[in-house]
Amino acid sequence: MAEKTNIVLIMVDDMGFSDLGCYGSEIDTPNIDSLAGAGTRFTHFYNAARCCPTRASLLTGLHPHQAGMGGMVGGDNVEGSPYQGSLNRECVTFAEVLAGAGYATYMSGKWHVGEAHPNWPMGRGFDRHYGLISGGMNYFDIRKGKAPNTKRHFSKENREYRPPAKGFYATDAFTGYAVERIDEHDSAAEPFLLYLAYNAPHWPLHALPEDIEKYRGRYRQGWQALREERYKRLLQLGLISAEHPLSPPDENAAMWDKLDDETRDLMARKMAIYAAQIDRMDQGVGRVIDALKQKGVFENTLIMFLSDNGACHEGGPLGFDRRDGRGGELGSVESYQSYGLSWSNASNTPFRRHKHWVHEGGIATPLIVHWPGHVRENAITCDVGHVIDTMPTFCEIAGVSYPDSYNGRRIKPVAGKSLLPVFEGGQRVPHELLHWAHEGNHAIRRDNWKLVMEKGSDWELYDMESDRTELNNLVEQKPGLVADLKQNFEDWARRVGV
Repeated sequence: MAEKTNIVLIMVDDMGFSDLGCYGSEIDTPNIDSLAGAGTRFTHFYNAARCCPTRASLLTGLHPHQAGMGGMVGGDNVEGSPYQGSLNRECVTFAEVLAGAGYATYMSGKWHVGEAHPNWPMGRGFDRHYGLISGGMNYFDIRKGKAPNTKRHFSKENREYRPPAKGFYATDAFTGYAVERIDEHDSAAEPFLLYLAYNAPHWPLHALPEDIEKYRGRYRQGWQALREERYKRLLQLGLISAEHPLSPPDENAAMWDKLDDETRDLMARKMAIYAAQIDRMDQGVGRVIDALKQKGVFENTLIMFLSDNGACHEGGPLGFDRRDGRGGELGSVESYQSYGLSWSNASNTPFRRHKHWVHEGGIATPLIVHWPGHVRENAITCDVGHVIDTMPTFCEIAGVSYPDSYNGRRIKPVAGKSLLPVFEGGQRVPHELLHWAHEGNHAIRRDNWKLVMEKGSDWELYDMESDRTELNNLVEQKPGLVADLKQNFEDWARRVGV
């Protein structure tokens, strides 16, 4: 019997499309870049626009509403509701499925699809877990929240846990636990699944001084200059076509040359800290790679790396700052700030919009796949994929069927399609349709056509082949197509409970 493949899935939080070196960034990410150089990068891979819905789809292979996560945690708490605020009992996680195929299942990091037992990771198929149950957290001291009396659940082996107030940094802690699981795993007995879910680079802007220093002064040219730099690199890397121009600056972005020197210094430091957060996360990925190699399993491990949504605009054009009462030295444990919409616009180069929206800036994610002997090296694919595809991909790799039922419960049919043919350099039957719905932002994609709507606005139609940056709205020129796509979206929305 052939040795089963180990699986390492790495998800980061609120990272933009162009925030990695191998996707056009100036940020130092040599370890992730090495995976891309020996693997395949996707140019048209999609998430579900925000953390909770994306994580639900990633874990279950269903649309967020089907899994009970049409919104965020703390929903209506009605079992079976599309907005119940935790994974429902009509879905199954890939940990539950792969455990039945003989896999040890480990998780380190952010969960965010259920605040209460039994919907913590070890109640949904993971053998071991250490990390954040809730959303964004203080990287240095979980006791310090983003608002007074904010409760953040943190788990160690299924029990509430408070990390030490000194010597703790979340990114390093999540890396450390992942490495421990690899080091201690009995490879001769069973394969393993490791889901490493970093909270970086989600705000607050918290980073280690030595990492921040590396980027001091790098961003004094401002966000629009950075967007133009990154766009040129994306073209050079072949990740976007020259027929897709850089989108104009976000209409809500601040004008760099209109800011005073003090504000420019502050904003340059904010971006330096954001870059430092990604840099430290990449260092963590390097530690995971080293652990796999030292264990002798690197060659037999599939590694996938992606982001849960586009970069985050929250806090307005300049982000949360000291005047919000979020005091303390920027980047330190006493601060709780964000880098804001203007820098988010740069992180999402070349696209429009941000996290929350379902324009490309909100839903397009880097996806890097590394699997020696199976995935093409230094390859780029334009195959259109979605986080719902993770479950069927893992099932096919593990040699197990997606279940009709689990523990006596009927399970909804999987919505995704295996990516394995694409990994191996072939083709798969494409998705006939893809849909998105988050807080009034709606979209549907069929072939190269994407119909998209911002909450409270009209539908827009774009040809993704010739207009990936969504600049030429064809809604008036294609009324028949618009009507057809709109009807299909409404049918889907009714079916899944939007």
